[in-house]
Amino acid sequence: MASTTTTPSFLGNPMEICLVTRDYKRTISGLHALGIGPWRCYSFTPSNTTNQTYRGQASPFVLRVCFAELSPSMVYEVIQPVSGPNIFQEFLDQHGEGVHHIAYDMNGVPFAERVKEFEKRGFVMSQGGSWMGKNHFAFFETEEKTGTCFETYEFPGDWDYPEPEEWFPHAPQ
Repeated sequence: MASTTTTPSFLGNPMEICLVTRDYKRTISGLHALGIGPWRCYSFTPSNTTNQTYRGQASPFVLRVCFAELSPSMVYEVIQPVSGPNIFQEFLDQHGEGVHHIAYDMNGVPFAERVKEFEKRGFVMSQGGSWMGKNHFAFFETEEKTGTCFETYEFPGDWDYPEPEEWFPHAPQ
């Protein structure tokens, strides 16, 4: 029987699935009813997210971002755009709420090389930044060729999530 395993990809393994919403509380409540959670909720703002870019230009934005760990290597994310130009508001305006992107680990390749590899393959960065000065993230214009947005991000070895602004429904016991 032929193997059904795909050939290795520069993308590596999927590590995050993200939903974009107009109401993060409604969305994480619904996901919690499906057994997904608890949720860590944060605000990504110019004060804690540096190097903010949108379509190649420095551009401040604010997002409400929530994370729930499915496993040590897979995270659910919910994003509600708050202000500033961003690809998440574009998605809501064009498609409504739903799955926005998938993030990949890119086999541990350093972040700058990841960005170069996407660009080498013809995919331009659409949004990026650095959360807490350590977690670098970049989204790429892959929708036209793949039907969805792809992201990569890099957590340094000493990364710990900061204490969330909010836990939903409550902090783990």
